[in-house]
This record gives sequence, structure tokens and C-alpha cells, in this order.
Amino acid sequence: MPTHELSGTTALVTGASRGFGRAIAVALAKHGAHVAGVARDHGRLEELHTQLGDTFIPVAADAADPVVAGQLLDKHRPRTLVLNAGAAPLTRPIHRQTWQTFSRNWDVDVQHVFNWIREALLLPLPPGSVVIAISSGAAVSGSPLSGGYAGAKATIRFIASYAVGESARNGLGIKFTSVLPQLTPETALGAAGVAAYAARQGIGIPAFLDRFGPALTPEQVGTAIIDIAAGSAGNRDAYLLTATGLSPVQ
Repeated sequence: MPTHELSGTTALVTGASRGFGRAIAVALAKHGAHVAGVARDHGRLEELHTQLGDTFIPVAADAADPVVAGQLLDKHRPRTLVLNAGAAPLTRPIHRQTWQTFSRNWDVDVQHVFNWIREALLLPLPPGSVVIAISSGAAVSGSPLSGGYAGAKATIRFIASYAVGESARNGLGIKFTSVLPQLTPETALGAAGVAAYAARQGIGIPAFLDRFGPALTPEQVGTAIIDIAAGSAGNRDAYLLTATGLSPVQ
């Protein structure tokens, strides 16, 4: 698959204030893209603006708001759209969840991806645009200590794959894909999950992490997103992402 130059293009990243989203915004900016970063934390967005300068546009907003999705896509018309926003799940077993805590990632993560992908198809984004939805390795392996998180992340993968078909059916030329990062202690969300699962198994965090091999870093996630956005990673509907790189989800 031919690669595409990102320099001078516009990118939009949701959940850009921390973790994977921040690393993705930094990677896109370093490759010459003008990046609009969306998050609710205005202070962290301003810190990133100070770091990246005028190549970064901070947008303090709720990414799960459907009005925000429509307005920002209409305004920026991004060539690369990365849907990374999401809520931190409550790390408790199922019988210690309420329906409200169990469904939190459906109300935030899934609704957010649904709204933005819907708007990308309706607008539509220009041919050659790339929409990347960040799912989770939990979509494949499950996550019994995080309520509906795994199911929500699996649904994000499905939504992206449905959009692939709609783009093709309507001749839109928009690429949709999902990325499923492995559990990692390198983000606040991942660190909480690692600690909870290590405690559940009665082992220390280092012993728990030894089972996974090298930890996936936010910087590696940023690199992987660049590879997908530039076309050098191939053209698959979904990718598993570990510290060793991207691999197609079967």
C-alpha cells in the first residue's frame, strides 16, 4: 500500500490530554500535521499547546457530545481522525458493580466512537481520510474486573468494521480501522488495571507484568498510529498492538 505524506494535513485526536491520546497528538505533530486535540481537561491541553506550539489546537470539550463531533468535523475536515477518548472503568468484579458503573464505557467510549464515525460518514470526510478508533486488547481477551469495558471495546471494533462497509458501498474512499492495544502499566488507566489484576491473583505487579513481556509505551502507540495514517501498515479492519508492533486481528 502506498504511503501518504502527513505534513501539512489536518488531524483531530479525541482524548488528547493524556496517555495514548497525548502521545498520538505529539507523533502527528512531529510528522508535520496540524493537530486539533479534544479533551475536557483544559489545563492539560494548554500544556500540550505550549509543548507543540501553533501546530496544536486545543479544544476543551466533551468528545462524547454528538454536537461537538459534528461541529468539529465540519470545521476542521481532518485527513486523520483518531478516536481515543474514553472513561476509566471501575476495577471491581461484576457482583460489585452497579448497572451505572458497568455501563459507563458504553455511555462514554462507545457513544463517542458511534457519534464521530456517524458524522464522518454523513459529512462525509474527504476521500483518502483515515479514521482510527482505539479499542483495547480486552475486546479479544475479556476483562472481568472492569464491568462492561471489554464488551464496549469489542463494540468499538464492530462499529469501525461496519463503517468500512458503508464507505465502500457509498464510494466514499474513507479508511476506517480499529487498534486494540495490550494492557500496559504505562498509562494511568492501564496501571490501575495492572494493579487490580495483580492483587486479584495474589502476586506482585512485577510478577504479573512478566507474563506480558515488554510493556507497550504511549510513544509506540503514537508510532503505530502514524504507520496506519500514512498507509505503511497495510489496510486491515483491525490491529492488535503490542510492544513488538501491529498485527492484524483475525
